[in-house]
Amino acid sequence: MNALKPGLQAPLETVRAAWGEAAPDWVLVLASECGRTSQAAVAKRLDRSGAVVSQVLRNTYAAGLDRIEERVRGVLMAGQVTCPGLGEIPLQACQDWREKSRTFAIGNPTRVRMFHACARCPRNNATAPTEDTP
Repeated sequence: MNALKPGLQAPLETVRAAWGEAAPDWVLVLASECGRTSQAAVAKRLDRSGAVVSQVLRNTYAAGLDRIEERVRGVLMAGQVTCPGLGEIPLQACQDWREKSRTFAIGNPTRVRMFHACARCPRNNATAPTEDTP
């Protein structure tokens, strides 16, 4: 674990103080990984900003937690989903494809296939707002 500057809390302590016993398993995994590496390193792996990670740990994230939960479960917890276009893929890959499928791109056969697959997939909610991405 990284040495902390005096006065700073370890990520798990921050989560326990902010969430109490109600902390979801994925938030505990997020905090553990931040403690093992760093918050910046975890944010980079998640392809999200450090502010998003910090706000989730502190239970102050104003947007819905569904999308960041899905990202954590995919990247840090090896979550998988069955995709109608690609078969078994990591959750974060599903999330990335859903984002890409919002616009049609004709030059790439995989993008075309995923545009159609995502359009009929029950996991796709094209009207969901996007979260903070760096």
